[in-house]
Amino acid sequence: MANYLPILVFILVAVLFLAASLIAARLLRDAGMGRTNREPYECGNEPETLALDHRFSIRYYLIAVLFVIFDVETVFLFPWAVMFDQLALFGFIEMMIFIAILVVGYIYVWKRGALNWA
Repeated sequence: MANYLPILVFILVAVLFLAASLIAARLLRDAGMGRTNREPYECGNEPETLALDHRFSIRYYLIAVLFVIFDVETVFLFPWAVMFDQLALFGFIEMMIFIAILVVGYIYVWKRGALNWA
């Protein structure tokens, strides 16, 4: 049982920290709910229309998700470039396979028209 004591202490500290954070947030928050709290923020200017009136096309979200996917995938290129000398031919072949998969995905998305803005 002595081996599990650090885990129990960690769980106890986590629960106490959570409870203390919630109590502090309740005590320190602004109690007043003014008119400005319910209005959308638009750089200090009065909003021209309600936020519900603006509908974005699904293409906007598709392009955003595709950007994140391809951007995150390219993050894997940096460690590969740093370790290129140690990885030798095996690392080069693995990265070419990885890049080929990315290119196939990019071509598929391009052919489907997901990159068209209009």
